[in-house]
Amino acid sequence: MTVKPSMLAPGSVIGVLGGGQLGRFLAMAAADLGFACHVYCPEPDSPAFALADQHMIAPYEDEAALTRFAEQVDVVTYEFENVPAATVEVLEALVPVLPGRRALETAQDRLAEKRFFSDLGIEVAPFAEVNDAADLERALGEIGAPAILKTRRFGYDGKGQARIGHRDEAGPALESLRGAPAILEQVIDFDFEISVIAARCRSGDFAAYAPGRNIHRNHILDQTFVPADIPAELERRAVEICRTITEALDYAGVIGVEFFVCDGGARLLVNEIAPRVHNSGHWTLDGAPASQFEQHIRAVAGWPLRDPCRHSDAVMTNLIGEDVESWGKWAAEPLTAVHLYGKPEVRAGRKMGHVTRLTPMTPDAGD
Repeated sequence: MTVKPSMLAPGSVIGVLGGGQLGRFLAMAAADLGFACHVYCPEPDSPAFALADQHMIAPYEDEAALTRFAEQVDVVTYEFENVPAATVEVLEALVPVLPGRRALETAQDRLAEKRFFSDLGIEVAPFAEVNDAADLERALGEIGAPAILKTRRFGYDGKGQARIGHRDEAGPALESLRGAPAILEQVIDFDFEISVIAARCRSGDFAAYAPGRNIHRNHILDQTFVPADIPAELERRAVEICRTITEALDYAGVIGVEFFVCDGGARLLVNEIAPRVHNSGHWTLDGAPASQFEQHIRAVAGWPLRDPCRHSDAVMTNLIGEDVESWGKWAAEPLTAVHLYGKPEVRAGRKMGHVTRLTPMTPDAGD
């Protein structure tokens, strides 16, 4: 195979913004492909530091530190979507940053994200912008209750949102967001949630894993089941929507796209995107020849993507908070992989690790 000039050579340095478990797995994937990994993160006890070749502890607002970081890497990516836009602006003047800033800015603002989907003709839950009590009253008149009031930025795992079951709950819900710009979304009576994990290169090459069916507990992903047990046509539609999103963003890297399946599969609504490797794709570490983390490194390095096939059905279970204390039980189970993130402190709601139980596919089983 002829090596394209845009392909990073082994020995190049992949810079990663963020030092959590996703950065940890990215560092492992980079090493497997012969790359070095340099992690930039403000927290001194970041799990990714243990596996990265280099790391830098500095605030995301420190332009001098960011400049030094850029001088030591060949490309920059990120493991979470709340990297400040100003950080990316500093870096992209010095080194390629992938995925690009448009994907990051779209995912950081729920209102911009919903408008982006709508402009592409992708169905989403009815929504409205909310900046004050008058906006909320007007939005409730249009959308009705029950509805969810969410901050436009920085909310995740159920944080930064309030449910409005009746109109008289609007005032307390708005007060709970402490004046943050918000969006009101209609509560959708969906059958279940699925997610598509896909990768795209700057060349336009695209590869999507089989969708997973997601179960949440206390607003946090609890389990992902692959296959999702959905009709082939529904899977095709979900993957094509994902492709449309990545093409519109001129995306490079792995993306997670979450969907609500409604009306027995007759309707498919996009909930949100994550412009990074995604928790619901962790099963690929053990159930597929190429993990989402390898695909991401390949995409940002300009390498060809691998076939996103799987060799096993999988059930991925997050170990949240004290769940991690059951590691010994999981370690004793056959065909079960245990991944612990090396976080020093167990806290309620904190993702401490995950396990994946595999069922190898028979040779004649379809994907």
